[in-house]
Amino acid sequence: MHDASSSDSTGLDSTTDLVGRFEAEHRIPGTMRADVHLLGDLLGRVLRESGSDGLYDDVERLRLATIQAYTEETSEAFSRAAEIVESFTIQRADEVARAFTAYFHLVNLAEEHQRVRVLREREDQTRSNDPSVSMGSAFAQLSKEIGADAATERLQAMRFHPVFTAHPTEARRRAVSSSIRRLSEFLGEHDLSHGGPDEVRIERSLLEEVDTLWRTAPLRLEKPTPVDEVRSIMAVFDETLYTSIPEVYQRIEDVLRGDKAGDETPVVRSFIRLGTWVGGDRDGNPFVTASVTKKAAAIASEHVLIGLERTASRVGRGLTFDSATTPPTDALLALWQRLRSADDEAAKEIAKRSPNEPHRRILLLIARRIAATRTRDADLAYRDPAQLLDELEIVQQSLVSAGAIRHAYGQLQQFIWQVETFGFHLAELEVRQHSAVHRTVLAEIESGEPLSDVAKEALDLVRAIAQIQKRYGPRAAGRYIVSFSQSADDLAAVHRLARAAVGPNGAPPVLDVIPLFETFADLQAAPGILAEIIEHPEFAARLEATGRRLEVMLGYSDSSKDVGPVGATLALYQAQREIAEWARENDITLTLFHGRGGALGRGGGPANSAILAQPPHSVDGRFKLTEQGEVIFARYGDHDIAMRHIDQVAAAVLLASSPSIEKRNEDAAARFADVAATLDETSRARFFELVHAPGFAPWFATVTPMEEVGLLALGSRPARRGLSVSSLEDLRAIPWVFSWTQARINLAGWFGLGSALDAVGDETLLTSAYADWPLFRTMIDNVAMGLAKSDERIARHFLALGDRDDLAALVLEEMDLTQSWVVRIAGGGELLANRPVLQRAVKMRSPYVDALSLLQLRALRSLREAPEGSAADPELQRLLLLSVSGVAAGLQNTG
Repeated sequence: MHDASSSDSTGLDSTTDLVGRFEAEHRIPGTMRADVHLLGDLLGRVLRESGSDGLYDDVERLRLATIQAYTEETSEAFSRAAEIVESFTIQRADEVARAFTAYFHLVNLAEEHQRVRVLREREDQTRSNDPSVSMGSAFAQLSKEIGADAATERLQAMRFHPVFTAHPTEARRRAVSSSIRRLSEFLGEHDLSHGGPDEVRIERSLLEEVDTLWRTAPLRLEKPTPVDEVRSIMAVFDETLYTSIPEVYQRIEDVLRGDKAGDETPVVRSFIRLGTWVGGDRDGNPFVTASVTKKAAAIASEHVLIGLERTASRVGRGLTFDSATTPPTDALLALWQRLRSADDEAAKEIAKRSPNEPHRRILLLIARRIAATRTRDADLAYRDPAQLLDELEIVQQSLVSAGAIRHAYGQLQQFIWQVETFGFHLAELEVRQHSAVHRTVLAEIESGEPLSDVAKEALDLVRAIAQIQKRYGPRAAGRYIVSFSQSADDLAAVHRLARAAVGPNGAPPVLDVIPLFETFADLQAAPGILAEIIEHPEFAARLEATGRRLEVMLGYSDSSKDVGPVGATLALYQAQREIAEWARENDITLTLFHGRGGALGRGGGPANSAILAQPPHSVDGRFKLTEQGEVIFARYGDHDIAMRHIDQVAAAVLLASSPSIEKRNEDAAARFADVAATLDETSRARFFELVHAPGFAPWFATVTPMEEVGLLALGSRPARRGLSVSSLEDLRAIPWVFSWTQARINLAGWFGLGSALDAVGDETLLTSAYADWPLFRTMIDNVAMGLAKSDERIARHFLALGDRDDLAALVLEEMDLTQSWVVRIAGGGELLANRPVLQRAVKMRSPYVDALSLLQLRALRSLREAPEGSAADPELQRLLLLSVSGVAAGLQNTG
């Protein structure tokens, strides 16, 4: 899409001149520009060869027009781009939308590749003056404040717990993701070829893969099943997390210990635990059943056991140490005898192939025991991961005793970290269900009438959890999240349900029942509900069994939809502070579980800055959050990026509880309490003025593709809980956010802030708050990102679809007011001026996103103008969905 060089009939400048100036203005790094040009040229060639006649020329015409409209910012230039879109046939518009979407996938790949390139060039992150950028610098800062011994103690007690969800926000098909991953590998090879003889071969492979990307249907024909979603998540584990996580531990150990790393017992302990809702989250998803939950646990266990078996074999094959040079301990010899007696034939064969190599022999037999665990061979299988760890530690201590210290604390230590992190279950499977379901099911049970299918399924779920725990261990499942927890009875209901499921003589599974406080009212009521529930017998018993550990989940999505993004941010902060104070008063070790989404209206944004803005004692070395959709693949899909992300988040978790950070946050909250009160009151009033206006819900559905988003086969979960579009109460937060994003308004992330800042009115005070109040700074920076991805010109056209000038004016007025204040507070004269890398990425994409937005507007307008009651034109619907997928790829945001 880059190699046209002449002017066309639109009167636009040549491609070379216009694009060259555009790229120069946004200071795109040379290596990244070369990647974008390479991939774009290959796509252009594919379009000419494989597209219909004239497709390439039409794509270029629209591309140039949107670049010029973006750079000139004139209504005439924008109108020219819109006229080009209107001139296309539906079939041509379909092809153009696919072309721009493919281009975004390639640009995203080039940008990710540049991030990896930069990360590899900055191996020594400890030289930064910012202690939150890596674990090494965070540990050094914490040691200065509380001493090295206390810092080490906190490091070893730390926990980072990402939970992968199946919320439907990954707009691209898995086949497309696989093609992009292969392109990434070829691009890496291209870097190494440096014009050598392999360059032609690699570019041919790249061309073939770009052709595959173009020919692959971009839309799923059917929604994925929950089991499909489980297998998609497994790809992230297989390709990155299994190897990235132990390497993170090793890298931190190397930084902290320096030359002594590998010579002594590691100071770093495995601090990551994975969770998953995929196959367990049934809140509003009728397709997640007890059978699906058991299947999800089985798939995850199979993947991790295969990984552990291969690792044991690989490590074992490397331990070719003769007993003369590396004598075994008595404990190792005793272990050999036990393993040999259980697996005599294999032991004889291994001994024959590994004479006088006792450590190697044992690891190879351990690999067989892991395989037996997977195949459920009772004679050889491990009882639990602790049994495997005991054997690995015997091998490790034997190596240490023999002086092979680096081998003891090298690959073998990474293997031990993998077992500690993943167990035999990989990720703890968490269940979530709506509190109303429990009330309904218990009422049915108590009535004595025949049970409905819903009630039978609820009881089957408890039995499924018990079966999972019996087969894979108690860590495999047991966290049961109650959404819309509004009373202590809502939580106690789960234990009542569990007793009903197993009968009077049965033993319920071990359950940690976790309240999820979502709405504004629920967040305010949380401390009182918690105080009541810990007196409940089952809760009290579980608290004692866990050393008074308790987990509480906070919902970012529904609170934002409830009172607006500003009110929700402040309510969540206050709830965390009050819950943390309550926990300290009751000697409870609290973990707050943050239900954050990828988009700003759902708590999205950089995780490390959000962690460092939390109230005192609300982190205390433990951070748990949901990761979903496109965020999972953006943060964990590449090995280097995953390691960097984990390192940064862990650094923030460790640093968040330092005296300096806690004092800073506490002082800022007190100093700017009046500002917070004004922001809260004014923003909520402004938000309610919009969403409580008569006819708002159907207007919202008209001016955004909200209804059509439900047609996208993004995930197995329905977009609504059942109510019609006349009510927003039951609309899920994801389509609420997704729809505003598609309309290039991003309202869910900022609406009400401009009026709130205007009510404060003191620019000097607000600038001071931005400098000294982390919560406020994070909010302003996130809003700046949301506004930078919006577009007032395109927003006007979407809003015009609704024939409500009053509501459209309200939105546009608030958008303009918010942008004006955010720019003044953050400084620099324009959005994201203080974040140049992000600003460059947004600006580089914007004109191309504009092209897809214009295509989406054309389709949406035609659909809205169709006679009432007539069937929707399937070609227009397809064009709309193609553009939705493309805009999601371009903005790198969905829900």
